Amino acid sequence: MTPPTESTAQSTDRVALAFSGGLDTTVCVPLLKEEYGFDEVIGVTVDVGQPAAEFAEAEETATALGLEHHVVDAREAFAATCFDSVRANATYQGYPLGTALARPVIAQAILDVALAQDCAALAHGCTGKGNDQLRFETVWRSSDLDVIAPVRELGLTREFEQEYAAERDLPVEGGDGGAWSIDTNLWSRSVEGSELEEPSYVPPEDIYDWTQPPGNESELLDIEFEDGYPVALNGEEFEPIALIEHLNEVAGAHGVGRTDVMEDRMLGLKVRENYEHPAATVLLNAHEALESLVLTKEERSFKKQIDHEWAEKAYEGLLAAPLVDALEGFIASTQERVTGTVTVKLEGGQARPVGRESEYGVYSASAASFNTADVGGGIEQADATGVAKYHGFQSRLAGSVIAAANEPTAPVADGGTTAETENGATADDGDE
Repeated sequence: MTPPTESTAQSTDRVALAFSGGLDTTVCVPLLKEEYGFDEVIGVTVDVGQPAAEFAEAEETATALGLEHHVVDAREAFAATCFDSVRANATYQGYPLGTALARPVIAQAILDVALAQDCAALAHGCTGKGNDQLRFETVWRSSDLDVIAPVRELGLTREFEQEYAAERDLPVEGGDGGAWSIDTNLWSRSVEGSELEEPSYVPPEDIYDWTQPPGNESELLDIEFEDGYPVALNGEEFEPIALIEHLNEVAGAHGVGRTDVMEDRMLGLKVRENYEHPAATVLLNAHEALESLVLTKEERSFKKQIDHEWAEKAYEGLLAAPLVDALEGFIASTQERVTGTVTVKLEGGQARPVGRESEYGVYSASAASFNTADVGGGIEQADATGVAKYHGFQSRLAGSVIAAANEPTAPVADGGTTAETENGATADDGDE
């Protein structure tokens, strides 16, 4: 291990540690005291929808370590961020964002505790290879507190941590909670590590917990939106947390929301990730279907660019950036009309919109119908003739010009020019 520099070491101060009770954060507790010189470490666990067993583990480990332990319920703040992501149709390389949305919420909650507890520094157990270190620190570095990353700064490996924990009889069982590395929150469940790191490895069914194997049964679900936010299911109003939890259960039973992706991290590493996100899949599909009804072609086209930028900043943990404020200004304007109901069919692992209605629909059945003679508004079918003549004119013109330019020149005998007349005289010759 490389000891910390004088600039990061402390003498008599408190540090707030993002604490899960797992191997990384458990070994950080004595390291922060022994290697960094902190007198006191407080652990902060933030609830963004993890299983109850994880909180029990964190509390049990904190007690065994004699660690002052704070638990913060941030589920409402996280659910609000998730619903903002729905309005932005936010996906990253083909999957709904989940962990990326949760980390800044967790980081802010830890920062709030650290300030309230008069801490001098903040610490996390992230390695130097992942995204989470960046997502935590972009929030923390907005404060005046020092930021400590023992695993990254001391170059720790999993093997070293296991040996360190064994030598000090730390309350961890070999540092391995199972074959996979799993991160769960209200919006998504990620599974990675072990054999899953090999791109050709076919995941076994037991990596999944939220979703059942896709079957043949189907179910229709009506989802109601107001200003782009989901508010009701099958006519029953739900608060955000309850709506997400209910949809995870209902859609998960149909195998909806599985993603296996080769993901490009911010640091340039390509990793394999497996995700479960039933509620997110349903809501994103339904929301985009409603937008297709109420927004104009130009709005939809431009919003794809806005949505992409929003998702990129969310993946980077930078939703507090000024750019995002500007993006959300456009998004909010479009969402004023994204009010209505979408019917989604859950079947065979798919969440397919099969119906949508809204008072803001930019649609006229009579105008589009093949059973009406005219379009309406004084527009008749015959009016399309002129449009049809102009449509593609420039492309046709370009094609004819290119063809003419590429037409081979006819051969000329005896070295004469193409301007010669039949009797050999040129067009410029006068009478002799």
